[in-house]
Amino acid sequence: MEFIMLIKPYHHHVQYYETDQMGITHHSNYIRWMEEARVDFLNQIGWNFARLEASGITSPVIDVQCHYAWPTHFDEQVQITVTVTKFTGVKLSLAYIMTVNEQTVCTATSTHAFLGQDGQLIRLKRTHPEFAATLTSLVTTN
Repeated sequence: MEFIMLIKPYHHHVQYYETDQMGITHHSNYIRWMEEARVDFLNQIGWNFARLEASGITSPVIDVQCHYAWPTHFDEQVQITVTVTKFTGVKLSLAYIMTVNEQTVCTATSTHAFLGQDGQLIRLKRTHPEFAATLTSLVTTN
């Protein structure tokens, strides 16, 4: 029997300082929210940043893409769903769907590399097989 891990969406409450003079969330904040959602995602799968760093792993962003579909405003609750779209053992690609009241406001992707303490790429399947297996089990084809 295969175990399926359910990842809960991350929720971000839009702050006043995140909006511009027109009352619309500045586009740069969506990238921050993606990072918040990624941190939450890693916590949910049992590989928080403290554990990664203690294991000698860093995971820098190497690519980000955003499509802004609808503006968000102060005091709105943004739900961010994170899914794993690709995992090669060296790179991880995540997709984000951000919604407010079930309306999609932004879709985005980020790609991350995995580096060891020396700053060189590492193959998680070799160096951290448990983490690699967890990520592999979460890859979706949607």
